[in-house]
Amino acid sequence: MIDIRLIRTNPEQVKENIKKKFQDEKLVLVDEVLALDKQLREAIAQGDALRNKRNVVSKQIGALMGQGKKAEAEAAKAEVAAIGPQMAEWKEKQDTLSAQIRERMLVIPNIIDDSVPIGKDDSENVEVERFGEPVVPEFEVPYHIDIMERLNGVDLDSARKTSGNGFYYLKGDVARLHSAILSYARDFMIDRGFTYYVPPFMIRSSVVTGVMSFAEMENMMYKIEGEDLYLIGTSEHSMIGKFIDTILAPQELPQALTSYSPCFRKEVGAHGIEERGVYRIHQFEKQEMVVVCQPEESMDWFHKLYGYTVEFFRSLDIPVRTLECCSGDLADLKVKSIDVEAWSPRQQKYFEVGSCSNLGDAQARRLGIRVKGEKGTYFPHTLNNTVVAPPRMLIAFLENNLQADGTIRIPEPLRMYMGGKDRLGQ
Repeated sequence: MIDIRLIRTNPEQVKENIKKKFQDEKLVLVDEVLALDKQLREAIAQGDALRNKRNVVSKQIGALMGQGKKAEAEAAKAEVAAIGPQMAEWKEKQDTLSAQIRERMLVIPNIIDDSVPIGKDDSENVEVERFGEPVVPEFEVPYHIDIMERLNGVDLDSARKTSGNGFYYLKGDVARLHSAILSYARDFMIDRGFTYYVPPFMIRSSVVTGVMSFAEMENMMYKIEGEDLYLIGTSEHSMIGKFIDTILAPQELPQALTSYSPCFRKEVGAHGIEERGVYRIHQFEKQEMVVVCQPEESMDWFHKLYGYTVEFFRSLDIPVRTLECCSGDLADLKVKSIDVEAWSPRQQKYFEVGSCSNLGDAQARRLGIRVKGEKGTYFPHTLNNTVVAPPRMLIAFLENNLQADGTIRIPEPLRMYMGGKDRLGQ
């Protein structure tokens, strides 16, 4: 959510930003906010005038009584009593107008960074850099589920019976590999100074609307029937939410946190759920990074965060590239975003395994997260980034570490988490 003062002082900048995101249907919202804001300020002025009048008349009552002017005092009391309902009416109007303004402000997209490439959708995202040499082996690389089944490491049929498509059982060495990757990711981030968390896996609606747009919520979140609780789609939701209505001191920043959680997603949209695979699914686990920092430090943190993901994947011998999201592919709260994509030898192309986002002060403004410094109170910036999200990452791991004899090489950093094994499938 942007600062309403920007709409008051520079509505054309807000409209131009909407056009850059190819959301022209939202242009009318800027004018609606301006009109409602004018009405709100008038309502506030009317309420303040009545409050001042009530205070003045109330003070007169005691003086009139002291002067023995009982009739005038009673008239003043009646006037004060009559002002009360009028003030209540103006207060109700203020609340209604404030709610109407907030409803529109939550839909107006955040101002994107000047460096973001302009494009309509993800087909116009821009490659930034490649790390590691993508290799296509001379032998055939099977589909990832076939690799897992050869290792006796996955059971999709049973999961379909218990839960439907988009779920899975991992077992044996593949399940152990899954946990090993998460454990390594946890320690990898702790070693870089991040504080480790295991957060709540359900959050209230006030947190949901604070951390994401309505469109994202509708397409992602599972609602707990009969309760004001949603299953998290990522631990970022809980981790940013933990600061709701908090006033931080400058010396408490930056907050660099890494969190583990299961993630639950509807995955509504064009991509759909895979019939046979673990790339796009309803349930997975993830290690996340979250940073709350000073506004002037957020772009430095942004580059550091996705750099950690690149470093993590390269430590496991997986080639990756970074891809900058264009304006039309940015979610409404994001200022700038870069995806990390891993190389798939089977498909001979890169696919997304993580996303790093700078949200500016949008989440902090929605959630009431503030910093109180010497020069006043202001909103910090928030960022999030995926360290690793298996089982999707397992696809890249299995394909890139598959050997000609069908075994899977275990890179050195993972061996301590795999009981010393250096190979699977022997």
